Amino acid sequence: MDTNKKTWSGRFSEPVSELVERYTASIGFDYRLAEYDIQGSLAHAQMLAAQDIITQDDFTAIKQGLKRISDEIRDGKFEWSLQLEDVHLNIEKRLTQLIGDAGKRLHTGRSRNDQVATDIRLYLRASIDEIIALTLSMQLAIVNLAEHHTETVMPGFTHLQVAQPVSFGHHLMAYFEMLKRDVQRLSDCRKRVNQLPLGAAALAGTSYPINREHVAQLLSFEGICENSLDAVSDRDFAIEFGACAALIMTHLSRISEELILWMSPAVGFISLADRFCTGSSIMPQKKNPDVPELVRGKTGRINGHLVALLTLMKAQPLAYNKDNQEDKEPLFDTVDTLIDTLRIYTDMLSGINVNAEAMCKAAMQGFATATDLADYLVKKGIPFRDAHEVVAKSVQFAEQKGCDLDDLELGELKQFSSEIASDVFAVLTLEGSLNSRDHVGGTAPGQVRTAIKRARAWLAGNSKTNDQQQT
Repeated sequence: MDTNKKTWSGRFSEPVSELVERYTASIGFDYRLAEYDIQGSLAHAQMLAAQDIITQDDFTAIKQGLKRISDEIRDGKFEWSLQLEDVHLNIEKRLTQLIGDAGKRLHTGRSRNDQVATDIRLYLRASIDEIIALTLSMQLAIVNLAEHHTETVMPGFTHLQVAQPVSFGHHLMAYFEMLKRDVQRLSDCRKRVNQLPLGAAALAGTSYPINREHVAQLLSFEGICENSLDAVSDRDFAIEFGACAALIMTHLSRISEELILWMSPAVGFISLADRFCTGSSIMPQKKNPDVPELVRGKTGRINGHLVALLTLMKAQPLAYNKDNQEDKEPLFDTVDTLIDTLRIYTDMLSGINVNAEAMCKAAMQGFATATDLADYLVKKGIPFRDAHEVVAKSVQFAEQKGCDLDDLELGELKQFSSEIASDVFAVLTLEGSLNSRDHVGGTAPGQVRTAIKRARAWLAGNSKTNDQQQT
C-alpha cells in the first residue's frame, strides 16, 4: 500500500507536482488544530455508534486510537507529513495505521469541509475564553493601580492641551470601561462562534441518519448551524472575532501612546519597570519604552489581519472554497498576538511607578481651573457665555503677568467681574476642582472610589461566568 497516496486520488491519472503539493498544503500551520480535531472526531464517532452507523467495537477502537494519537502529539512523537496535506488527513492516516478498517469508518457522514469548520470554532471558543480571562486580569491591574491614585491630581487633556484637572485613578478607569466593552463584545461573539457545523458534510448534508444535536451536546455547542451551505462556508465568526481583537488592540495602543508620552523625561509622570524597557546601542542614558511601542505597532498587524479576512470572503460563491485555507494564519496570529499582549500588559501595569508631584505640577499649568471659574460665575447669576468671556480675559491677563489664575489678587480678578469674591480661591484649587465634579462618571475622588467598587463587583461576576464556560 502506498502510504503517500492521497485519499482523494482515485479519479486522477497523475500525482500533483511537488510545487503544488507544497503550495496547497496547510499542515505547516493547521497542525495546531489537532487537539480540537480529535475532540470533534470523538464526538462524531460517539454519535455514529449511538445511531448504529458504526459498531460499538469500532467506536471503542477509534476512541483508543485517538487517545494514543493525542498522547503522541503531546509528547512530540507524532510524525507530521506534508504529503498528507492537513491536520485531518494526518490524524486519519495514523488512526488507520493503528486500528485498521475502524479508522476508515470514522469519516462516515462528514467531510473535511464541516470538519475544519468545527475545529476552528472549537479552537476559537477556547481562545476567546482565555482572552476574556486575560482581559479581566488586566482590568484588575488597572483597578488596583487606580485605587492607589484616586486623589492623585493630573492634567486632563483635550487636543493634548491642558483642559481640566482629573484624578489619575479616574483617568485609568476610562481604560477599564473600554476593556469592559471589549469583554462584552467577546462574550457576544462567543455565542455565534459556539454553533456546530458538523453534519453539514461537504455542503448538502448527509444521507446517513445522524444526530447533530447529540454532537452539539457532547461538544458543548449552544446550537447547530441550520443551513448546510452556510455551515461549511461561513467565516463570519472569525471576522467578528478579528474586529473584537482589533478594538482591544486599539484600546491597548491608546494607553500605550499615553505611557510613552508620560514616560518621556519632558513629562515625567511615570516610569516603567526596567524589565519592560531596553537601552540604546549608542546613548547610554536611554531607557526606551519598547513594550508599549511594540503594542502600538502590533495593532496595525491585527488590523491588517481583519482586512485580510474580510477580503478573503468578499467574492466567494457558496459553498466551501480552497480560499478558506487562508483564514487560519491571520486568525492564529491574531489570537497569539492578543494573548501575549494582554499577559505582558497586566504585568507591566503592576510595575508602574507614578510621579504624583510631576502630575500635580503639570496640572497647575495651562489654567486648568478656568472652567471652574466660569462655573463659579454662572452660579452667581452670570449667563455662561458672559462668564466664558470674563474668564478668557482673566486668563489673558494672568498669561501676560506670567502666573496662574489662583496667583492673581482678588482685586485683579474683580476688574473683570464685580461678582467675584474671596470665596473664588476655593474654586481655583486643583482639589476644589476635582471635588466639585461629584456625580456618577465624574472625577471627584469619592466618585472614583465608587466606580472602583462597581468595577470589582463586575469583575467578580464575569470571572465566575468565564470560569463556568471553560468547565
